[in-house]
Amino acid sequence: MKSSREKEKENDRCISSHMQTLHRRLLHALNLGTRHFDEKTNRWNWQCANIEVQKNVLRSIGAFLDSLSGDARAARHAIVKESVADSILGALLWILQCKSEALLSMASNVAVKLVSSIPNSLLQLHMLDLVYCLSSLLSSHQVEVATPCAIALNLVISNLSATSEKAVMEALNETETSIRIVRNINFFAEDAKKIEYFKEMTLLLSAILWRWPPSRFSVGNDVILMKGLANIHTRTESSIKIALLKLYTSLALCDSVARKLIEDGEGFPQMVVQAMGKSNPHAVQIEGFRLAQCLLRSQENCLEVVGLCGEALVDAIICGMKETGLSSKKIGNNHGSLSVEACQLALITRWAGDHHINFWKQGIDRILLNLLIENIQDQLSEPVLSLEKQISMAKEGLKANYHLGLRSYLWDILGWLTIHCGENLNPYTHGSELCINLLITCACLSFVDTLEKWCRICQKDIDDHFQSEPVSRAVLMMIHSPCNTISSYARFLLLDALEVKGLSCLKSLIHTLDYTSSLESYGSFDKLQLVINLIGLTCLSSLPEYQSCIIESKGIKAIVLLVKRCLSNDIHVERRNFTPHLHTTFQERSCCCMDKEDWEGSNVLLFYSLLGLSEILRQCDLLQDNSQQYSREVTNIRAQLVSKLHEICSGNSFSPGVRWYVLYILTYFGFYGFPNELAKRIGKSLNKEEYSDMRLVVANGVSVSVHGVILAVRCPSLLPPQLLPSMKNSEKVTDKFVRETMREVQLSSHVDYEALVLLLEYVYLGCLHAGEETVKKLKILAKRCKLQHLLQMLYRQRPKWGTPFPSFNLTPSLGSAGSCFSDVILEAKSNKLVGWTCNICSDTVPHMHVHKVILQSGCDYLQGLFRSGMRESHSQVIKVDISWEALIKLVQWFYSDELPNPPSGCLWDNMDDEEKLFNLQPYVELCWLAEFWILENIQEACWDVIMSCLDSSRPEVRRAPSFKASKTICSGGGIHDANNLLSEIFYPVPANNYVIHQLGQHILPADQPCKHQQGIIQTRKMILMACMMVSFAATSRTLLELGGIIFGILNAEVD
Repeated sequence: MKSSREKEKENDRCISSHMQTLHRRLLHALNLGTRHFDEKTNRWNWQCANIEVQKNVLRSIGAFLDSLSGDARAARHAIVKESVADSILGALLWILQCKSEALLSMASNVAVKLVSSIPNSLLQLHMLDLVYCLSSLLSSHQVEVATPCAIALNLVISNLSATSEKAVMEALNETETSIRIVRNINFFAEDAKKIEYFKEMTLLLSAILWRWPPSRFSVGNDVILMKGLANIHTRTESSIKIALLKLYTSLALCDSVARKLIEDGEGFPQMVVQAMGKSNPHAVQIEGFRLAQCLLRSQENCLEVVGLCGEALVDAIICGMKETGLSSKKIGNNHGSLSVEACQLALITRWAGDHHINFWKQGIDRILLNLLIENIQDQLSEPVLSLEKQISMAKEGLKANYHLGLRSYLWDILGWLTIHCGENLNPYTHGSELCINLLITCACLSFVDTLEKWCRICQKDIDDHFQSEPVSRAVLMMIHSPCNTISSYARFLLLDALEVKGLSCLKSLIHTLDYTSSLESYGSFDKLQLVINLIGLTCLSSLPEYQSCIIESKGIKAIVLLVKRCLSNDIHVERRNFTPHLHTTFQERSCCCMDKEDWEGSNVLLFYSLLGLSEILRQCDLLQDNSQQYSREVTNIRAQLVSKLHEICSGNSFSPGVRWYVLYILTYFGFYGFPNELAKRIGKSLNKEEYSDMRLVVANGVSVSVHGVILAVRCPSLLPPQLLPSMKNSEKVTDKFVRETMREVQLSSHVDYEALVLLLEYVYLGCLHAGEETVKKLKILAKRCKLQHLLQMLYRQRPKWGTPFPSFNLTPSLGSAGSCFSDVILEAKSNKLVGWTCNICSDTVPHMHVHKVILQSGCDYLQGLFRSGMRESHSQVIKVDISWEALIKLVQWFYSDELPNPPSGCLWDNMDDEEKLFNLQPYVELCWLAEFWILENIQEACWDVIMSCLDSSRPEVRRAPSFKASKTICSGGGIHDANNLLSEIFYPVPANNYVIHQLGQHILPADQPCKHQQGIIQTRKMILMACMMVSFAATSRTLLELGGIIFGILNAEVD
């Protein structure tokens, strides 16, 4: 090792004699000034009022910094460190703060040299001072001053460390830097001198918005700015295009702004697509792809853009992926960067849509094959190749590791393309059959190679383990592709590739799976091994040749154990943990983007386990071999798993894919349909005469009482044609209700009574249980009634990847579908809304035509009211003492079991107090109403919404005077006095600020730790309820005090 003396000598050699001379001149110039001690900062600062001395210092600093330019080692020399910390930075700050117009341009240019030559670590001591100083000069009327200040600030921000980023960004926010820059851009006039000014201001704004989310929404909603930026779209300079694209990307990190940009029309999406076009330089294309990735982070945004310019978008992606043909095997140059961005954007194939057709039409199969195998097109001179030749070409091509860095993207894209094929999209009609077959061959060969590596326990020397999961997943998707040609060819190739080592590989897979599934803890490698082995077992289970081996080797037992452990939260495996190609900076930097869970769910191990179990059950059911052993295995599953599976599909906490496969598995145990909480409530009215308005009569005279409104939404085919809503002739019903007491509907003689009862069970409860013989009858009736989802279950059709989970939603009955069955009106507070009209009657007071059978199913209070026999039970109108906005949300919950959420994220954060109160008020009203109507679920949901909204305003709430007073609620005396106060508030009293003030005053200081935690929690809720009641008459001013009390209550410390 080198001694410290040797290191000093080596560092001295880094400094040239010229540089040392410039350093001495710099020190001499600085010595012409004076130093004074600043007690605030506890530092010695340089100062000098003489302009000539300042000018000399700036020249000396500039010359010295020029000598360091491009020499990273010299910039870290001791004399440089000492000069920057003690002299250079202090002198520059003084000169900039003097704001002498004669020197500002020169000083700001020296600032650019400083931050571009010196590492940020050396500037750390004066970093905030420099930021404050430069930001204050951005508003300078001198373009020669403002432009270099923007450049310097951009360099500072771009090189910030994670530890210093927050302080610097808060300083920029404090000085309203974003507002200044927006003002500068708005006043920008297109002339040659200011083009550079516009570019640098735009780049600086982009850098700030990238790191400071709170400013994105306000900047993105500046109408003047956005119009001005739109006018710049036609500029042809690459530097201007890059600056614009960077700014739009930073803005689009806010999902609200991204939606606004897309919804403004075709102009913006077309500009983005044009930026990705091959006519632009690669730097412009890359920024275009990054902006597109940011915009298309959600399925909703993606499908909207595809609808506007889908063909052009796909064409740009294809062209970007083609560019890799010009680059070397190593993805590292401009072409390589472009190809990575294009492949990243091509992952929009994970969502089904019209863009899939465009991808196949544009020859995506050839592009993918060209990226997998070098010069493959030269080998495809013959239109038909033998299987042996195809396998040989694939093996040789894969060994070359051509574009290895893109492999994970390619496998994912291929998998998504094949899984989203269907009856209306057969890739063989658009693409080359040979190319598609070669792609399948490459994937299957790579997958088999992966299985052979991973089926052994503790095989930790796999170099390409991050590529193992994407190719395995791609083959799984091919096997489950709705396109029979792809699915059958993939199984054929997989069977052929496994011909020699298939059985031994399968046994090793099951053994390894059985071993790893029993581990107490898991590392990242163990989880990946579990996933690969599970995908392998699932794929092999689709081959009939391996079914008996799977059953004999206890494959079902191993999978069931995994499912149980996943459901008990013992194992949780997220795909992103071992797929680094899916990680993007957009995910880390985005704000207010409610990322929807993937169709497969966050725990892919649970999804793959259910998929594997369903495949084994399917194959065993088809073959019926080893029927005795199969029956024994199924019986074991029923005992261990069926009840838990029912819980999964009833709730909303699991992903659509998991729930779909749970229901698919349950069909093998005689359970069909889609159970949920709302269906459980509605199902209580099945076969009940109460509120029924229709009787279905079968051939033998037996009848079943039903409710027209339920059938109108869930199974309209059972209704007489004259009761079906007609969109062409929708007559308004007046105040008089047009409905008969009871209608009888004579069904066809072909309708089986037992099948009808089961069908109604599905209509009301969302699910049913039936034996195989009854199912045969039910299939006929379900087909005639056009219940497609039920038919899918009855015929045990595998779920289509990405299909939304069916919802039990009765809200359509609030429209024309159920208007003729309405038997009661809910009327809000008698405040007339401007422009409000009813589509059914002429009453001008806001109201809704609803149905007793639905209301009473979710509310014991209303059920008792309707059954009471009192005058109110026969009234056609029920007045509800809540606003129209609250009534809409209440009815939405009754009919869908979902409470609409208020605005959130940046949209909420940028509202003023009046807007926030307006949006929050309905939930406060519903929380109050739920207390009297005994609606615990809706009260809890409203409580969560209120707390979530107030939580986002926590800094303001904490400053409220009532916050400190209410934090003492956990004292014993406080509970007693608070309850006394509640009894006063719950009676009709004027609701004003005085009551809220009294609430805070009655909470006594905490003298002793409270031992009754449950009582505290209850009292907290009661006090909050009182606050909510008081808030009805409160103004927005009161909201702050109310929030203070609420948060004091919630944050009270309980010993």
